[in-house]
Amino acid sequence: MINIIDIEKVSSEEIFARTEAVSDVSATVTDIIADVRKRGNAALFEYAEKFDRAKLERLEVTAEEIEEAMNSVSPRLIEIMENAAENIRKFHSRQVRNSFVINDKKGVVTGQKVLPLDSVGLYVPGGTAAYPSSVLMNCIPAKIAGVERIVIATPATGGRVNPVILAAASVAGADKIYKMGGAQAVAALAYGTETIACVDKIVGPGNAYVAEAKRQVFGKVAIDMIAGPSEILIVADGGASAKNVAADLLSQAEHDKLASAVLITSSKELAEAVSKELEVQIPMLERADIARASIDNNGKIIICQTIEKAIEISNEIAPEHLELCIDNPFDYLDSVKHAGSVFMGRYCPEALGDYFSGANHTLPTSGTARFSSPLSVDDFVKKMQYTYYSEDAFKDVYKDVADFATAEGLTAHAKSALTRFED
Repeated sequence: MINIIDIEKVSSEEIFARTEAVSDVSATVTDIIADVRKRGNAALFEYAEKFDRAKLERLEVTAEEIEEAMNSVSPRLIEIMENAAENIRKFHSRQVRNSFVINDKKGVVTGQKVLPLDSVGLYVPGGTAAYPSSVLMNCIPAKIAGVERIVIATPATGGRVNPVILAAASVAGADKIYKMGGAQAVAALAYGTETIACVDKIVGPGNAYVAEAKRQVFGKVAIDMIAGPSEILIVADGGASAKNVAADLLSQAEHDKLASAVLITSSKELAEAVSKELEVQIPMLERADIARASIDNNGKIIICQTIEKAIEISNEIAPEHLELCIDNPFDYLDSVKHAGSVFMGRYCPEALGDYFSGANHTLPTSGTARFSSPLSVDDFVKKMQYTYYSEDAFKDVYKDVADFATAEGLTAHAKSALTRFED
């Protein structure tokens, strides 16, 4: 049963508490990374046999396997993925940054170039649930950014990659797909093997081993984020449908037993109705045991006086997904300061963003929406600055540079400025 909280009667610690994963897999991951670095492909083949029951002859997915997957996936699903991909391209194309040049002083040119990363690796889970949507959400922004080499790593249970994953990779335009999962896949992407070239950045969700591996290889390569359990927060008024709100809460609760589903409402009647509706809907779910654990351990319904107060609490929580299931949601959008992605109105479930609307579904979790952003084209580019001064232009300012350097006690810096004009 979900916990109903009256904001006037509880502490802030109870309202803002989050359940966190506590398993420590760091030592195991360290050993796996070291093994892949030492033995390369041989280690990957052994881990595939151990964890995926796959005795592989090669790591790379062949063109024939991709063609077979495309033929085995329903044309209806292919069409849906293609339509979703178009929406994702449309949204992310607006994120492209331009280089700039400043030359408003004689003899002085400064500027910034925006350059794509050379290569990225996309990790795609393939365990209890396959996520072709994540393929689209990660690959398409990288393509728009201009990344030359985009590779996918995904487990091949029994030696076979989920055909829907391969179909999504084809729709999104990935360059290569490798049959490898877990921490060993992250290690291979970061350090390379005999046949797998290392990449500049690794993105994509995964289990605790994948997350820890990304943490450990950061510095050798860039990563997108260390994602925590899924979160949804719904702000709803008395006009909301209890059935719809409960369904939306469960859309995230079914992800993970540690997932967090929170409703904040100004209506006690809605709070009680949603609580009852959850008990009706949970037993009907295929992943009912996961949703039950999530709702019982991490779910909350918070009752407050006004929608304004509800949004204030939401800003403190800084959820991954925020639904404004209220009348006139755009009247409140400017009040939302901290959320990964915001879903507006009564007909905009979070699932719409997961699959189809075009906004990215790789989002900051665990309150990190206070300072970080959804995955975007920006994640696949870097910025490079440049400066040019003519002799006359530098002569006008070299003493300023030298004096500034001297004030910091860096006399060699000062000398490098003075030497050009003084003996």
